[in-house]
Amino acid sequence: MGRPVDTILGSNREKESKAFVSSPTSSERPAPDQVLVDIAEYALNYRIESDLAYSTARACLIDTLGCGLEALDYPACTKLLGPIVPGTIVPGGARVPGTSYQLDPVQAAFNIGAMIRWLDFNDTWLAAEWGHPSDNLGGILAVADWLSRTAISERGKPLRMHDVLTAMIRAHEIQGCLALENSFNKVGLDHVVLVKVATTAVVCWLLDLTRAQTIDALSLAWVDGQSLRTCRHAPNTGSRKSWAAGDATSRGVRLALMARVGEMGYPSALTARTWGFYDVSFKGGEFKFQRPYGSYVMENVLFKISYPAEFHAQTAVEAAIRLRQKLDATGLSSDGIRSITVRTHEACLRIIDKKGPLANPADRDHCIQYMVAVPLIFGRLTAADYEDEIARDPRIDALRRKIECVEEPAYTADYHDPEKRSIANSLCAVLEDGTVLEETVEYPIGHKRRREEGLPLLVEKFRTNLRRRFAEDRQKRILDVSLDAERLDAMPVNEYVELYLP
Repeated sequence: MGRPVDTILGSNREKESKAFVSSPTSSERPAPDQVLVDIAEYALNYRIESDLAYSTARACLIDTLGCGLEALDYPACTKLLGPIVPGTIVPGGARVPGTSYQLDPVQAAFNIGAMIRWLDFNDTWLAAEWGHPSDNLGGILAVADWLSRTAISERGKPLRMHDVLTAMIRAHEIQGCLALENSFNKVGLDHVVLVKVATTAVVCWLLDLTRAQTIDALSLAWVDGQSLRTCRHAPNTGSRKSWAAGDATSRGVRLALMARVGEMGYPSALTARTWGFYDVSFKGGEFKFQRPYGSYVMENVLFKISYPAEFHAQTAVEAAIRLRQKLDATGLSSDGIRSITVRTHEACLRIIDKKGPLANPADRDHCIQYMVAVPLIFGRLTAADYEDEIARDPRIDALRRKIECVEEPAYTADYHDPEKRSIANSLCAVLEDGTVLEETVEYPIGHKRRREEGLPLLVEKFRTNLRRRFAEDRQKRILDVSLDAERLDAMPVNEYVELYLP
């Protein structure tokens, strides 16, 4: 006879009980994670006294808005803009520069964020993680404009542009300091998580939230499921990379507004065993910090001034332009090139070293071979050069196949050196007759070390972008206030935004 059923079940239950025994988790609410506390304390209380940070923030402001205006020339961008429900206008809502849209601050943040990132042509921060701290302007400007208009309607005082600049410096610092030693891309996460966190923090400050509310909002940002980098890499490169930051900055606004009405937070959102961000999304590691929060990131941020190229290729493009000038001087063309070797840094190889077919503009502006080939052939690199009409030229792919990238360890080391932060690329072209032409560029023109050279060009770039959208008298009004530090700082946010409306 077999064993009684209850005996068998009892034996199995005993085995299951032993197999799944675990130590109980305390349900006592812990103190907030120190990372959350530090960000909140900085965002709400840190006093910025750096003149360099503010002067750089003013440059960042006009460059970012100018890039957004240029993006309005591209239907792929404008089709995503406006209210979710067509025709909706939010009385007293935030305005979207260069358009007639008046939206709730969350949707306005998405609109502004998508515009300013679309062409990938303004500021950049490179470290263990890379990204674009100016993406936070989407949430900052939308909330500041909405709050200012609301205050005026209630006979209060609007925010000043100095408040916007302060929020920008703080957002840059939060995003950039988190990026210095922590690589999110190595665990498959997109850098826009840092946009969401930074926007959340500074919008809490703009909304005058308490320390506890700010910590709650920040915890919500980390608990969110985070974006993957799928859209930035072959074989899936696509236009989501141009609106991902708009999505992130708008989410930051949304979470801050939820905390404002009392939505609860999760104090160990990062450190909770099994279920926290570190265990779930960061392979169990904890964040590392190179320096305390201050104004370092805005002071050292990189600007894309001359070329709309992924920043790891900026110096390669500049070197390619110089090589093209050498070819012109000898009466030769790119057809006479046998091979090109690009000596570069490790991050460049990981992100934009790309062979094979390129499916769309987003694919092309993340391919260093494409970004070197175009200036060698045409003597230029513009946003339009990523479009299908130019990409169909068979000379581009033919030259791409001749370009090889190799790591130069010294360039990788200098890339991570906080005293250098270089983004070096060296091009060596061998011509069909055996002639060798070389060009090396260590620091791009938008680097802090070339600021004196770069700022006049940045202002001229802003002038060009204003001409795309506005009549001469409006251009002058925008320039007069934007280039006058004292006037800009004192101007109500709503009045400054109105200068950019049709």
